[in-house]
Amino acid sequence: MKEGYVIRNQELPHFITCTVVDWIDVFTRNIYKEVLIDSLDFCIKNKGMILYSYVIMSNHIHLIIQSKEDKLSNLLRDFKKFTAKNILDKIQTEPESRREWMLERFNLATRTHTRNKSYQFWQYGNHAEEVYSESFMWSKIDYIHFNPVRSKIVNRPQDYVYSSARNYLNNEGLVEVELIQNPIINTLNTTNFMKYTSYDN
Repeated sequence: MKEGYVIRNQELPHFITCTVVDWIDVFTRNIYKEVLIDSLDFCIKNKGMILYSYVIMSNHIHLIIQSKEDKLSNLLRDFKKFTAKNILDKIQTEPESRREWMLERFNLATRTHTRNKSYQFWQYGNHAEEVYSESFMWSKIDYIHFNPVRSKIVNRPQDYVYSSARNYLNNEGLVEVELIQNPIINTLNTTNFMKYTSYDN
């Protein structure tokens, strides 16, 4: 992990990126995205995670998270370990046409590290950036929500199910999110907000 991306202050929220090894498009299947959703929900309810924003893309996830117990590194480690194990289990037991190829890539990834394991799912490191201000927080929330738009998956952030954009629009989403009040959005009604979150290709 690069020195600049080490989590130094365990108390503060951080913008986190977790990437699948070799940028493999695992999360094109909803069954694997659901593992992440279930794990986020568990961490929120049982492990003191505060989730401010998230998006699940085809081969990586972005999160803004904080730990109530000031142990963000441990929380993130456990999240990655649990999701890796469960996704790998599903790859091996559920219908998956890419199974052999993916498992081979995950196995090869272990050979460049000394840790003894059969498969490595997540890349090492989390590209953790400390959220040091409200404006920086909102720049990252916008970045997260517009990821599917930039990738031309949807035209508007709220049309993508696997992100927190809907939480911020009408407090409806797949997992509970700690909403950050945005002074710009608070001055707009729902109709204008839909325009604000639209995107022209």
